[in-house]
Amino acid sequence: MEHHLDERHLRTLMEQSQDLHADAMRQGRADLAEYVNAAREQRLGGSRPLVLAGLAAGVAGAAVLGTAGAAYAADTDVQVLQTAASLENLAVSTYKTALTLPYIGGASANTVVKAFAMKTMQQHTEHAQAFNNAVKKLGGKEQTAPDPKYAPIVASTVPTIKTAADVVKLAITLEDVAAQTYVKNVTQVSTGELRQLFASVAGVEAQHRAILLAVQALLAGNAADLIALPPDGAKLPAAAGGVGFPDSFYATDKASPADEGAVK
Repeated sequence: MEHHLDERHLRTLMEQSQDLHADAMRQGRADLAEYVNAAREQRLGGSRPLVLAGLAAGVAGAAVLGTAGAAYAADTDVQVLQTAASLENLAVSTYKTALTLPYIGGASANTVVKAFAMKTMQQHTEHAQAFNNAVKKLGGKEQTAPDPKYAPIVASTVPTIKTAADVVKLAITLEDVAAQTYVKNVTQVSTGELRQLFASVAGVEAQHRAILLAVQALLAGNAADLIALPPDGAKLPAAAGGVGFPDSFYATDKASPADEGAVK
């Protein structure tokens, strides 16, 4: 059965998502610039330290690294940033492919689904550019390829997309992998600036997933007319309040390892 989304309300959701994305990227770019400056100073023998938190279990606070240690931390950060870029590249290529399909990006496509795909693709493009800009400034190689682990999975799934619900399902998977990876990255990178960046972007991806989970549940329950802000609480199913937030703490079991998408 074909479900018709309430375009006005879903567009409101997408506008709020864009606001969160804009805030995250504004602060993220400042954090990246601060981090890059500190890392480059350390590599040139400057006195400004990079700080790596949690070097050993049970050690309170952070440990200041020497020049050699800072260089090692920066190299690890480059791999983390390259892997993050690879996940963003994967999301961009997936949405781009989906938009070439007549029932996703064509004239007869659902306008809301098409708008969601275009806006989300734009956001992932900006994330990838931010990560790669930092990589290049640190002397690393830009990552232009998609994540090697999840790219084959997406490649086998895209041809099976037939409806708006299929797009939502695939988008949930992509946003979840990215969010989990960035949550884990918070504990892997060497500075507060990078931790702030990944925490901010993880919030954007997690919000995407939460919205998509709610939309998926309402589509499956033939209740697309209830996709609204504010929702009609009296009409929402009991599960609607928590379906977008199934975990008390965000899991990281699907997170990509730091070097998964590193340029070899």
